[in-house]
Amino acid sequence: MPKDYTRLIELYKEWNAKINVISRKDIDNIYEHHVLHSLAIAEYLRRYYGEAEWTGAKVLDVGTGGGFPGVPLAMEFPQTSFTLCDSRGKKITVAKAVSEGLGLSNVVCVNARAESLPDSFDWVVSRAVTTLENFYPWVKGKFSRSILYLKGGDINAEISELIKKYRLDPRRIRAWRIDEWLKDNYFAEKFVIEIGKDYLCPPKSD
Repeated sequence: MPKDYTRLIELYKEWNAKINVISRKDIDNIYEHHVLHSLAIAEYLRRYYGEAEWTGAKVLDVGTGGGFPGVPLAMEFPQTSFTLCDSRGKKITVAKAVSEGLGLSNVVCVNARAESLPDSFDWVVSRAVTTLENFYPWVKGKFSRSILYLKGGDINAEISELIKKYRLDPRRIRAWRIDEWLKDNYFAEKFVIEIGKDYLCPPKSD
């Protein structure tokens, strides 16, 4: 495990004792279940676009809770600007404290609902805060590239409902199985779902 993530885990354990943002039963699995899960978005980006795609980009993390997936992604992409938002003030307090403790100058934490933010972004990320059809209208006018959404379970039904309700072209949507990268049963039914503003590119060539 990289040293920076050791410090991240220390900070989350300290803050989780004060404000519960991770299940007490799951806090010892924070690296595998929370950090690596968040970094599946980074792996997806590298496979389909290349890291340079996010250089200088603005990314909105919606419903970040205590800072997932935004904080691990901000550590991976120091040249990218991240806005972490959540409507629950206590959780944003943790995200802000952890970001500051890690010295992340590319992170801004906001206690707000995504719909109320006046800014626009290149990308939106989120970690299973609600169904796709509920999530999409919160951010549909706020991104110029894509949504990258971490979701598990029966995603086919959700994607079908999303396409039907908002009349989206299926060529704008792609699902990638995280267990192609992380060979662990925990990730067996977990996906990165991309919803593009336009048609999606094929995987980048090596």
